[in-house]
Amino acid sequence: MISPHGGTGDDCNSTGCVADLNGDCPSELKVVNGSETVACKSACTDFGFPQYCCTTNTCKPTSYEQFFKSRCPNAYSYPQDDANSTFSCFAADYDITFCPSPSTRTNGSAAKRVENKTGCHKCNASGGTCGSDSNNRTICHCPSGFYNSPELKQCLGLAPLPGPVLAPTYSPRPGGSNLKLTYSILIGSAIVGILLIFAVCCFVPRFKRKLLSNYLRQIKMNDNARIEAFIIKFGSFSPKRYSYGEIKKMTNQFNDKLGQGGFGSVYKGKLPDGRLVAVKSLNETKSNGEDFMNEVASISRTSHVNIVTLLGFCFERSKRALIYEFMPKGSLDKFIYSQGTDNQSRQLEWKTLYDIALGIARGLEYLHQGCNTRILHFDIKPHNVLLDENFCPKISDFGLSKLCERKKSVVSMTGARGTAGYIAPEVFFRNLGGVSHKSDVYSYGMMVLEMVGGRKNIDVEVSQTSEIYFPSWIYKHLDQSMNLNLNEEITEEEEEITKKLIAVSLWCIQTNSLDRPSMTRVIEMLQGSLQSLELPPRPT
Repeated sequence: MISPHGGTGDDCNSTGCVADLNGDCPSELKVVNGSETVACKSACTDFGFPQYCCTTNTCKPTSYEQFFKSRCPNAYSYPQDDANSTFSCFAADYDITFCPSPSTRTNGSAAKRVENKTGCHKCNASGGTCGSDSNNRTICHCPSGFYNSPELKQCLGLAPLPGPVLAPTYSPRPGGSNLKLTYSILIGSAIVGILLIFAVCCFVPRFKRKLLSNYLRQIKMNDNARIEAFIIKFGSFSPKRYSYGEIKKMTNQFNDKLGQGGFGSVYKGKLPDGRLVAVKSLNETKSNGEDFMNEVASISRTSHVNIVTLLGFCFERSKRALIYEFMPKGSLDKFIYSQGTDNQSRQLEWKTLYDIALGIARGLEYLHQGCNTRILHFDIKPHNVLLDENFCPKISDFGLSKLCERKKSVVSMTGARGTAGYIAPEVFFRNLGGVSHKSDVYSYGMMVLEMVGGRKNIDVEVSQTSEIYFPSWIYKHLDQSMNLNLNEEITEEEEEITKKLIAVSLWCIQTNSLDRPSMTRVIEMLQGSLQSLELPPRPT
């Protein structure tokens, strides 16, 4: 309840709020009659300090105001009260008073009796205000604090106590609510931050994976559309198309594996008419459609005894396979290297090696000159030369091939193609000249040198450092007419074949592509006499 300044219990206006004077009034403000609390004085009346005795226009919030407001909200008027508040006390100096029930009203006499208690005259004379605590002991409130000793009931210039002393049970600490609010905000912000970091760590990678998956799926769809369009475009030129179910049936569920490479795996199979085939199943993860289309486009245009025949293909979403004629002897690399589990390197006579080299040369000449569209293989090596039952060589694996017009001598490339050890220098170093069919000539020369020497063109396991690069070593022996030290006895005819193969291959691996012969010229040199061949420049 609110009463004008100087009012008594009889002047109080009811607020509809029942107050417990013992529990809702600070001990220093209680008015006690015997053992009963009969009233609760205002801080202004009790202390007389400026911070408590002020008008509503000048008052600042104090701990007493906060305390009373929390106890009985309807009995308190803010300094900014207006006509809409519960009690209109605007611009009035007011006291806050908790009134007792009617049976204990004293018309302010209890407060007056307290003032007459023993010792109050000393307190008043010293500039203080006399009062009682909850135990009915007289205390003296001084302007700079209060001293509640039962013996000393006056202000004696003692050291001031910091601020008004309130019972700790009732007086909330100034600014406590703001501090709690600050802590709440900080804790809430920390929780939100942790949740945000957790969300970023958990959901961003999943979102990125989903985005990448969708991107790859879109690429795969575009890839499939390109291949379908390519197949339709080639029409009658395309070989027979098989379903993936037919592929599994002809390979007996991929039961007989012939080999494996970076492109995928090769399995032995059988067509319904009984013909044996080699089925190359392309890796789903590594194939982007370009290798598949290159191979189909290239081999579909060919028909030559030294080019492997493509009998069919499979394209069913991510499942891609190529069906070739079966080569019972496998690849050339199984027969030319001295080291190996089969140890078949010298089961091939020199005449057979010569026929194989000549057959490969004819196959390359056909790719470069015999087709309406020139085909550059870009991956000539022993592993990509297959042998039939009569050791007739057939060039295979056109995954890196490139088509170009016959009149066009140089092709554009965005990156190197081929296998290390067989790649022409100009493919890596464009300042050496343009990439052309002469790049296949270089690869052919390196392969023939390996056929003659029975070793890789670069071998780090040789006994002498000078023998590591085989072309340099073999040129030295050829130039000095020395024994080639091939670890076998050979006839005069076989030695002539050997020297001819070496001379031709050394011409093929010249650094300057303009110094290399065409495959047509290679065939002429192989079929000509050894005496007609000039000694090529030393390889670098």
